[in-house]
Amino acid sequence: MVVFQKTRRLFYNGGVQMETMPSETAFRRHRSLYRSGKIRMRCAGLSALLTILPSETIFSGLKFDAKPVSDGIGVVKSCRLCVKPPRSAYFAISLFQELKMSIKDAVKLIEESEARFVDLRFTDTKGKQHHFTVPARIVLEDPEEWFENGQAFDGSSIGGWKGIQASDMQLRPDPATAFVDPFYDDVTVVITCDVIDPADGQGYDRDPRSIARRAEAYLKSSGIGDTAYFGPEPEFFVFDGVEFETDMHKTRYEITSESGAWASGLHMDGQNTGHRPAVKGGYAPVAPIDCGQDLRSAMVNILEELGIEVEVHHSEVGTGSQMEIGTRFATLVKRADQTQDMKYVIQNVAHNFGKTATFMPKPIMGDNGSGMHVHQSIWKDGQNLFAGDGYAGLSDTALYYIGGIIKHAKALNAITNPSTNSYKRLVPHFEAPTKLAYSAKNRSASIRIPSVNSSKARRIEARFPDPTANPYLAFAALLMAGLDGIQNKIHPGDPADKNLYDLPPEEDALVPTVCASLEEALAALKADHEFLLRGGVFSKDWIDSYIAFKEEDVRRIRMAPHPLEFEMYYSL
Repeated sequence: MVVFQKTRRLFYNGGVQMETMPSETAFRRHRSLYRSGKIRMRCAGLSALLTILPSETIFSGLKFDAKPVSDGIGVVKSCRLCVKPPRSAYFAISLFQELKMSIKDAVKLIEESEARFVDLRFTDTKGKQHHFTVPARIVLEDPEEWFENGQAFDGSSIGGWKGIQASDMQLRPDPATAFVDPFYDDVTVVITCDVIDPADGQGYDRDPRSIARRAEAYLKSSGIGDTAYFGPEPEFFVFDGVEFETDMHKTRYEITSESGAWASGLHMDGQNTGHRPAVKGGYAPVAPIDCGQDLRSAMVNILEELGIEVEVHHSEVGTGSQMEIGTRFATLVKRADQTQDMKYVIQNVAHNFGKTATFMPKPIMGDNGSGMHVHQSIWKDGQNLFAGDGYAGLSDTALYYIGGIIKHAKALNAITNPSTNSYKRLVPHFEAPTKLAYSAKNRSASIRIPSVNSSKARRIEARFPDPTANPYLAFAALLMAGLDGIQNKIHPGDPADKNLYDLPPEEDALVPTVCASLEEALAALKADHEFLLRGGVFSKDWIDSYIAFKEEDVRRIRMAPHPLEFEMYYSL
């Protein structure tokens, strides 16, 4: 499939005329949206049919006249036309708009996009999204009533939630989150939901999004601040394929990646180009070593369409196509919503390219893993409370916030690093912070203060979380730990401005570390969780159920023989 990238655009009388010149870039696979001579145009706030009329074919490219069948929302800024001769085409139209959605706005989006369905999404304890889809006509019959009553579902089918004896739950859609799904064939408006307990009409105490809402409310009620900003940086790998088996007589996995260092001796399609990053050599080389530019750009185009502002994208350190897309910070719940949407887009774009994306912290042995550094700041009355005249431009409030995170870090690990795989990343010498210390610029510390030129940008960066964390739970827990530090004036001590990986033994022993296993982290959470209960943000029931839920992960790993054990012990 050829991607025509050099595009001239002329907008006239509500129509679009494009002359496209072919580049040499090619996709392995892409979903074609060609339907009976028409193309469905997908974008945030817009899904219109375009009739494509081939007027001329020339040697250097293709020329089309495109006439919108229905009006859209916003201003078209850029177009990309992909053509698979002779009959398939794909349009990705980038719109730049910011819409504050009320129920009226959400209904308008459903109507103007001519949506056939509304997709209701929510997140479970593990951080996995689930969805129920209803015909759009049901929403439009009585929008006010529908948004109030939402959709009933069986909570007992969600791991770690209610039992079958009290399983009725309710999804309450948040109209501010509505967008047009960029992947479904039928036009579908997606709305993120809170999970409501019908017994009291309040947010379910195990619903991650409701927990995040309560954390924001607690910040305001504390009087410390009125807004918490979060900016996560989830890294991920994109592989050509993956296979894994877990049976009583066989356990294995195998990753296929043309850009993996191990692929230098393989023949792919009868050849091997030789251009790939070495171990720990993947950070930001240009093509052809970086083979993911167009893939990431496709992801970025859709993220921007959904209103998620992208600041940068690049390849990361790990071999095998490790990547990062940096996005703008937002308030706690909104940024958690966006993180879930971001994962959805990344995994689906990779899938449509014939590849597979994973947010596992450590899928490859012997190279860097994927983290999710979380930038944070607290504001009040439009002022950044973390800006001051202290170390690295921080205020005492910021230092106390850091002190709270360091004090509770081991308990936080159970939430910010919630998988057994998380602790294969948290080892020295792979750019993963294991030492509980803070520093300006020093990336070996678990808390870093980024260098900035403006007091408004002053923030702290927690570097130990990883992208298997549920963003609603992780952001809420980090905020609660930081607020505990502020309320109790927990000073973090002196900063660590030296490489913490190379300390002499006597100094190394004095610096606390993050947990070494999920089992240790769950034990720490069991012993230290009072700070999470304040304001009813987390409940004791949630703490107990979460620990029991995650202990099952520990048990499964503990009981499974590992291939390395055969290497080490089989012949003894």
